[in-house]
Amino acid sequence: QVQLVESGGGLVQAGGSLRLSCAASGRTFSSYTAAWFRQAPGKEREFVTTITWSGGTTYYADSVKGRFIISKVNAKNTMYLQMNSLKPEDTAVYYCAAKPTRNPSTRRGDYAYWGQGIQVTVSS
Repeated sequence: QVQLVESGGGLVQAGGSLRLSCAASGRTFSSYTAAWFRQAPGKEREFVTTITWSGGTTYYADSVKGRFIISKVNAKNTMYLQMNSLKPEDTAVYYCAAKPTRNPSTRRGDYAYWGQGIQVTVSS
C-alpha cells in the first residue's frame, strides 16, 4: 500500500555533505511518523532520526545530532535527510521508514513500511 523510495545516496569525502530524499506514495500521511535508519556492514540496523508528519517533531540519535537534519515537505509526501560533516563511520545503507501512528519511535519493529535502502559511502 505504502511505497517508499530513497534517492540521493552516493560517495562523498569525509567532511562533505549529502542529502537523501524519501518519496512516499499510496495514501495521506497526516497521522504517520517517518524515520531514517542505517545499517553498516556487520552491524545491526540502527536508528538515525525521526519526524512526525503532522507536527514535525524530530529526534536524533546521538551519533548524528548536530550534523544531520531531517525535514519534510508534506505536499510532496517527501522527507529529506541533510547530512553534514560526514565521517567514514556514517558509511552505511540508509533506509527510510514509516508507521501509521504519531508516536515517535526508535525501534525497527514499530515501522511497517520501508524503502529499499540506498548506499552512502564516506571516504577518508
